[in-house]
Amino acid sequence: MTADSLIDEHFHHLELLIRLEAEAEKQEDLRDMQRHLSAGAEASGSSLVNLVIRDQDAGFGGSILLTLGKRNQNLSMPWTRLGTGSPVILSEEGRNGSPESTTGWRGVVSRLQKETIQVAFAEWPEAGLLAESERPTFRVDRSSDEISRQRQRQGLEKARRAKDTRQAALRDVLLGVRAATFRPIEHAPMLDKNLNDSQQDAVRFALTAEDIAIIHGPPGTGKTTTLVELIRQIAQNGQCVLAVAPSNLAVDNLLERLLAAGENAIRLGNPARVLPELRAHTLDGLLENHPEMRMARKITREAYLLRDQASKYTRARPAPGARQALRQEARQMLADARRIEDQVVEHLVSATPIVCATTTGLDGRLLRDRVFDWCVLDEASQGTEPVSWIPLQYADRLVLAGDPFQLPPTILSAEAIAGGLAVSLMERLMDTPGPTIARRLVVQYRMHQAIMAFSSTEFYEGSLIASPSVSTHLLRDLPGITSNELTGTPVSFIDTAGASYDETVEPDGDSRFNPMEAELVLQKAQALLDAGLAPDDLAVITPYSAQVRLLRERLRQPEIEIDSVDGFQGREKEAIIVSLVRSNPDGEIGFLEDIRRMNVALTRARRKLIVIGDSATITSHPFYQRLVAYFDTIGAYHSVWEE
Repeated sequence: MTADSLIDEHFHHLELLIRLEAEAEKQEDLRDMQRHLSAGAEASGSSLVNLVIRDQDAGFGGSILLTLGKRNQNLSMPWTRLGTGSPVILSEEGRNGSPESTTGWRGVVSRLQKETIQVAFAEWPEAGLLAESERPTFRVDRSSDEISRQRQRQGLEKARRAKDTRQAALRDVLLGVRAATFRPIEHAPMLDKNLNDSQQDAVRFALTAEDIAIIHGPPGTGKTTTLVELIRQIAQNGQCVLAVAPSNLAVDNLLERLLAAGENAIRLGNPARVLPELRAHTLDGLLENHPEMRMARKITREAYLLRDQASKYTRARPAPGARQALRQEARQMLADARRIEDQVVEHLVSATPIVCATTTGLDGRLLRDRVFDWCVLDEASQGTEPVSWIPLQYADRLVLAGDPFQLPPTILSAEAIAGGLAVSLMERLMDTPGPTIARRLVVQYRMHQAIMAFSSTEFYEGSLIASPSVSTHLLRDLPGITSNELTGTPVSFIDTAGASYDETVEPDGDSRFNPMEAELVLQKAQALLDAGLAPDDLAVITPYSAQVRLLRERLRQPEIEIDSVDGFQGREKEAIIVSLVRSNPDGEIGFLEDIRRMNVALTRARRKLIVIGDSATITSHPFYQRLVAYFDTIGAYHSVWEE
């Protein structure tokens, strides 16, 4: 196969996978719509119903913010998969609680609180939406992100067509047409003097890359710290960096650390998807306070006044062509205002050495023809390969950072998964034979060594080393914590086998929950609180959304986070309780078969990890056989009959 045919085949295949996933999302939306017609519209976590508008406000960049809450003000928001940054559709409900029509207003969730949800819109919804006379109710539904899909296709097509350019050369390396090259450089001293040897080695190795380098960061090993150092070294050399990640939270984390280090960085993307404390550093936030933009807004207001004047009825007949002249003048003024805004945007983006954005939030109209010396792609293993090609059209070199043994990309289509869409670019490159282009970070700063050891052996060839600062720390070492068996040991596994802790399938859904296991979770949570642990130092993780909802209903401590495994990627707490849920005579474990998600669940705790599950069910899988055996080896195994 020639190089050209290999390239064409690769990108055509990725395009096919995008189409398969788009169809799966469409079918999922149809299934959601069917659920919407039933009383359990909110059960899927993708919808909120029976809402009224509580407040209206203006947001960054001229966006419109609507705050909605339940019509019954005594009700809180139910459990939902929606969160800050989720694309949604707001629509008016009919009298039976169903959507009035299939049309609605597209927006982005800007804030989610216990009793309200705030949605940001690019422009005012139709006037009837805000009418108060009929007191309509509304619903908010998750929406697919078509702009993201369009940008993926554009990125793939641009890479496929590239000829005799730097992008073509980088593409050929990523597809194995030619080998990656590295060049010796003079080692500069580290700006952060606290980096360990493996972090320093990863930074220096990445800086030698002419094409691609990978930084493999297992849990707690300071990947973000390493990337911040790398980006600062690049900026110090007078080069520019495009710093991206698949999620808004990961981008915000990078931006926050870069700003704290004194770097000049700008954040692209909808301000509603950015942490409030960082919005002043978004493009919209900087535009809001730019002196030339005040002139543009003044011109815009005057243009609207002229347009209104041209439309007003007057007793006296206006001179021939007068109205047309006013409209033409208004159009010209609006064009002038847009030209000023475009000039300011181009200046802000081109003059800033570090530009931060999500991979799908890169807007070619803002970046124009700018080419960055480097693209640093964080959490690269969480994005699909088509997503990773979006930023590559804007950079000469690429650094991928992440961990393919943690959360993979979320894919709905089984056919697309079979075709390889769940394999990230980073994972594919790490599995490609040939000279290594990766460096692994090995010192972790989060977990007690007993919490770390199983994952280290299972996923990282036993290479992880617990820093002395965390290797033996326990809950009882914290101020105000009572010393007992629970707080004086790092790991506990409570086996519910033989105790009839049976799982239950959620009515009108396919998720599962385990009521008796939930009660045991509550008991253990209360025991930790009684020992003096602060509620916000404790979290409960479970793979099943139905168990999340059940625990949130029963646990009366709002400071204790209860979430899915996906919600805790990159997070940590002093103590974590993991509820495995599955308990059945057939040894079926469902979601638990994705051992990468379990790797995430097992590595969120700093000082105390409690796992609750049915060994008779879960050990049908070899991974859990080894896990239960490990718990037994370190003296962490307990039967529920001991409780």
